[in-house]
Amino acid sequence: MTKIWFDETLDLEGLTKGSSDCMPGYVGIEFTAYGDDWLQARMPVNERTKQPYGRLHGGASVVLAETIGSTGAAMTVDRSKFATVGMEINANHIRPVKDGFVTATARAESIGRTTQIWSIRIEDEAGKLVCISRITMAVIPTDRA
Repeated sequence: MTKIWFDETLDLEGLTKGSSDCMPGYVGIEFTAYGDDWLQARMPVNERTKQPYGRLHGGASVVLAETIGSTGAAMTVDRSKFATVGMEINANHIRPVKDGFVTATARAESIGRTTQIWSIRIEDEAGKLVCISRITMAVIPTDRA
């Protein structure tokens, strides 16, 4: 697979720190790994991300999916000229998680001039599928962002 990233390398620590004071930071999302055409992040399943029944909140899974899909899309464009913004996201919740971490892996399905589509798989620590999501991103000039 051809590398899809605009920059030669991705600064995972910088990506994590860059969102520490907004939603991804509040729920503890950390970027952990990447390859030529994928990006990975993890999120704790704890009091910030659980619903009242003690299971991972579906909305927290969507926050993780949108964070990693949006970040992946942003890393494929010249950020001095373009921004990527979410247009649509969906998620299918497969199985509950009560503790530990969930890990999301995002892969681009289509990287176009004006739109991108990303698939995100969220798995528990045993590698079992927890949620599958898809996000559509618009690519817009930075003066419109």
